[in-house]
Amino acid sequence: MEFSVRAEGLTRRFGEFVAVDHLSFEIQPGEVWGFLGPNGAGKSTTIRMLCGILDPSEGTAEVLGFDVRRAPEEIKRRIGYMSQRFSLYPDLTVRENLEFYAGVYGLAGPALRGQVDKWLDRSGLTDRQGAPARELAGGFRQRLALGCAVLHRPQMVFLDEPTAGVDPTSRRQFWDLIDRFSDEGTTIMVTTHYMDEAEHCDRLAFISDGRIIAQGTPAAIKREQMPGVVLEVRTDRVVDALPVVEALPAVRDAALHGAAIHATVDDAGAARPLARALIDRGFRIEAVEPILPALEDVFVALVERRGTGGPPR
Repeated sequence: MEFSVRAEGLTRRFGEFVAVDHLSFEIQPGEVWGFLGPNGAGKSTTIRMLCGILDPSEGTAEVLGFDVRRAPEEIKRRIGYMSQRFSLYPDLTVRENLEFYAGVYGLAGPALRGQVDKWLDRSGLTDRQGAPARELAGGFRQRLALGCAVLHRPQMVFLDEPTAGVDPTSRRQFWDLIDRFSDEGTTIMVTTHYMDEAEHCDRLAFISDGRIIAQGTPAAIKREQMPGVVLEVRTDRVVDALPVVEALPAVRDAALHGAAIHATVDDAGAARPLARALIDRGFRIEAVEPILPALEDVFVALVERRGTGGPPR
């Protein structure tokens, strides 16, 4: 099929509150499609509509060729879904959880055992297969939850904030699993508020207050959607320097980014007066230079522009 997901004007209201506001997007077969935004932006509500769990208030959507209103059960049989609070059974062992969900999806006998063994090996859970789920650390719990959602080899997987609350190492290992599924041809839609995870996506969309404010490949969004230039400021006292940078007239926005400050300005010519202002206040400057913006820089700038009445591109 041409698209694994196609949404047009997808909307969901709860009384007077519009949680998802006329979203339109397409997801191609086999790609990792990221849906990025802060908590409460409408990501989970969108996924629940696409999974056939929640009816749209307006608009249309098809998943794997099936209409979300007319054929939700057909969609559910063909997808995997991992929610933010995936319902593992804490008193069952790792293997017992996997076997239970494999049975729910219709696997039995040698096929069931084969898929469970394969996942235990792939996810690094073999040595923990006899442990109760409640005893697993966060990263292992997420791998178990993912396994429960994909044992039936779905054509498409929806992952809703799959790495929330997980340490950086476990997040990286989890994304290795996601990348392997994509390489095997599975379409993946993943929601997250971690901007660094977006770099793993083939394409993505930013959502804010229920509306998509930018979408495209990570490289294209950074290249085309940034209103201004990002200067990376590296100095000896970065925390103390931040309010000084923020107060400069040429600076639209500034924030800590690791051990540096990212300052958004209209043009790169602001680098020299910015450096001079810090030097005059006693800071030792290592560098003030234009850089390719991070996705977090772009998202913050787009949200700020919407807040001041500027139209998103």
